[in-house]
Amino acid sequence: MTDMLNVGKIVNTHGIKGDVKVQRITDFEERFDIGNQLILEKENGQTLNLEIDGHRDHKGFGLLHFKSYDNINDVEQFKGRLLKIPRDQLADLAENEFYYHEIIGCAVYLTSGEKLGTIKEILAPGANDVWVTEREEGKDVLVPYIADVVKEVDVSDKKVVIEPMEGLLD
Repeated sequence: MTDMLNVGKIVNTHGIKGDVKVQRITDFEERFDIGNQLILEKENGQTLNLEIDGHRDHKGFGLLHFKSYDNINDVEQFKGRLLKIPRDQLADLAENEFYYHEIIGCAVYLTSGEKLGTIKEILAPGANDVWVTEREEGKDVLVPYIADVVKEVDVSDKKVVIEPMEGLLD
């Protein structure tokens, strides 16, 4: 499944009519539009094509319903599974926009040249993304993706250079 990208994770069922609660792993809301296809990777490595026939937002999660899965018993097995899309469904991005999979795993360096750590996760709490950077030692650093902090992103070299704002490394 190397040619697939994660766009969501089913964290639970919702109600009794087959809805699932999905944690988004994408900035593209349209990924979950009615009529779109997603691929669920089963525990045994096999895949299942699912068509979205219902979508609404609820308390920070997406509630999805898949065509022909009309009962909680049909979707209970999906809990904890990832929803994916084929890599060829990626859209072109504008300058200074990146896909999560391009940023996660990048080494983060300070403008002084010192390595800070590696980006392990991306949070999207509001106006800008926050890149969770794991240090070799010590607590993770939360790096806001804003021009004042992130000075250079080179996804081909998996390298990010930041100018930390006051208090960021404390």
